[in-house]
Amino acid sequence: MTERGPQRGSHSSKGQGHRDLTKGPILSTLLIFSAPTLASNILQALNGSVNSVWVGRLLGDSALAATANANVVMFLVFAAVFGFGMAATVKVGQAFGAGQVDAARRTFGTAIGLCVGLSLVLAPLGWVLTPHLLHAMRTPPEIFGYALTYLRLIFVAMPASTITVIVGMGLRGAGDAQTSLRFMVVSVVLDIALNPLLIAGLGPIPPLGIAGSAVATAIAAYVSMIGLVLYVYARNLPLRLRRRELAYLIPHPAELRYILVKGLPMGAQMLMISASGLIMIGLVNQEGAMISAAYGASLQVWTYLQMPAMAISAALSAMAAQTIGAGLADRLGKITRAGLILNITITGTLTLLLLAFDRPVLSLFLGPTSPSVDAARHIQFLASWSYVLFGMTIVLFGTMRAGGVVLAPIIVLGIAMYPVRLGFYAAAYPALGPDAIWLSFPVGSAAAVLMATMAYRRPGWRQKARVVDQDECSEETHADGECDGRMAPAL
Repeated sequence: MTERGPQRGSHSSKGQGHRDLTKGPILSTLLIFSAPTLASNILQALNGSVNSVWVGRLLGDSALAATANANVVMFLVFAAVFGFGMAATVKVGQAFGAGQVDAARRTFGTAIGLCVGLSLVLAPLGWVLTPHLLHAMRTPPEIFGYALTYLRLIFVAMPASTITVIVGMGLRGAGDAQTSLRFMVVSVVLDIALNPLLIAGLGPIPPLGIAGSAVATAIAAYVSMIGLVLYVYARNLPLRLRRRELAYLIPHPAELRYILVKGLPMGAQMLMISASGLIMIGLVNQEGAMISAAYGASLQVWTYLQMPAMAISAALSAMAAQTIGAGLADRLGKITRAGLILNITITGTLTLLLLAFDRPVLSLFLGPTSPSVDAARHIQFLASWSYVLFGMTIVLFGTMRAGGVVLAPIIVLGIAMYPVRLGFYAAAYPALGPDAIWLSFPVGSAAAVLMATMAYRRPGWRQKARVVDQDECSEETHADGECDGRMAPAL
């Protein structure tokens, strides 16, 4: 196998829109690189929270519970997009680490073509299947109509949201986390401004109710997507596709195989989380509308607790992928430790703050006089701290994902969220009642971090980490007709 230095072709990968993540102090580099992704995630969460405040205040608890049910479904739908996007991020990062920009563009083009095609199929299909999805979730009758209208219109925004997500993840693999943040700001400002206007109406604009919230989200998604694409071309960022490169949007067999083989298991991880969320929604809905509203408000708060770990893990994957691409295997363990430190510090601090100010925070969603506030505070007290443990699991998965590990996370999450979490619920419910639902979160998270640590410490995945599988090499993959596959040193 031909051995090539990581500097080969690196001159073409440098420049605007690309950042070398293989150099410099690890903790500060990871913190700085993850900060825009974290800010973007927090903005997205803030967007959802502010919209929930408008829905809850203007339309009531039933409408708020309806958006919670609908958002779980959309998380489920976007699991596949996330998986394919993460697979593309890893391979784009490895290509940039090895200095091969054309290979990165080919991977990026395949990911865009695949995911946009899927979204154009799933959006109309989701519109048709929405009633069946809501029935499967045992959505209470008093919120069913709200959820049906809201979810159907959110499906309309799916193609734009898909393009925005994939472009942002591809740019992150190239070391650019700033661009997607800029257009997340555009989307959030538009969505927040349009929500009350379209819900309640103003002047010639009629009140659209719950539909107004979804329409506002769709408008913001399409405006942000168009702006992002135009910006990529206007600034000539490394992943833009021109002339003959536009053919990369037709999925290349080798690239498609990689994205499917790696992306489907990564997406399956999100599907497991989403399916577990659907099951939990079903269990909560059985407790009545008040508890369902309390849980909906709790989900809004928990979104903030999940965001730091998700951002750190995403940044860590890109950083680790470039490190593997450059053959700097000795940095991986240090990158993982830095990620764990950041997660414990940020998520832990955020958890303490949210628990300290839980009543005013939850009252934003439910209203200060709602009977659901006290129920939501109780849920927060029992379950919120589990997200520190969950974050540690996600960080460990981030490094392993950059090394091509896709099965171990599925096994870990499958065991933690089903036999452990649901088993605990079934065993404890007769004695604890609804508290068994809330306590199942920390029980499942503790099991997940224990198993993830054991999987991370196994040496096998480190020895198999490499830039490009030898089986994927072909003349079409690289213009020089040679295979650039290079085994990384033992990690």
